[in-house]
Amino acid sequence: MSDAILHFTEELMSSWWIYLALWAFAALDGFFPAVPSETLVVTAGVFAATGEPNLLGVIVVAAIGAFVGDHVSYALGRGAGGRLLDRLQPGTKRYAMSLWAQRALAERGGLVLVVARYIPGGRTAVTLTMGSVRYPLRNFSFFAGIAAVSWGVYCALVGYIGGKAFEDNPLKGVILGIGLALMVTVIVEVVRHQLRRRQPRAEVEPELVEAGER
Repeated sequence: MSDAILHFTEELMSSWWIYLALWAFAALDGFFPAVPSETLVVTAGVFAATGEPNLLGVIVVAAIGAFVGDHVSYALGRGAGGRLLDRLQPGTKRYAMSLWAQRALAERGGLVLVVARYIPGGRTAVTLTMGSVRYPLRNFSFFAGIAAVSWGVYCALVGYIGGKAFEDNPLKGVILGIGLALMVTVIVEVVRHQLRRRQPRAEVEPELVEAGER
């Protein structure tokens, strides 16, 4: 069974279709978080250690897809306006994530988009919120570009490290790569929760759109 999975994966990774899949998954993940884009990029990075696909190609295509996906999410938030935030029910996970995104945007501006890349559900919450409060598009694109490139490099290199560690067994390399990515995510979440516990609760600034002008 494992041999069949490995053979199928190797065929996929050696085909030009992998670049289209990477772009599509990264773009869809921008507004539909259930898509496992990070797993696919890490896997592609693992097989890039053997020469196919091309590591630089994986990074570029994944980053472009992520950049496009962020802008789709931003456009959805901008089109819905404040109504999108008003519909969220207090006490739900989406409401809590949206509240965090609003506070972080008010405090850190566009830099929060880069940080949100490594927080489960954070990316979509931030991009939708930035669109809803009409954060300046030019500033949004600048930070979205930084976030997309850093994410593409991070995921591909994590996979590449796993691939180099297990050149004779790519499946173990995939497991190692995904494990490393999950470990980083857990560390980011722990640090974020610790920082949030230390800070006093504060009301979100009503005019969050001003954050884009800082």
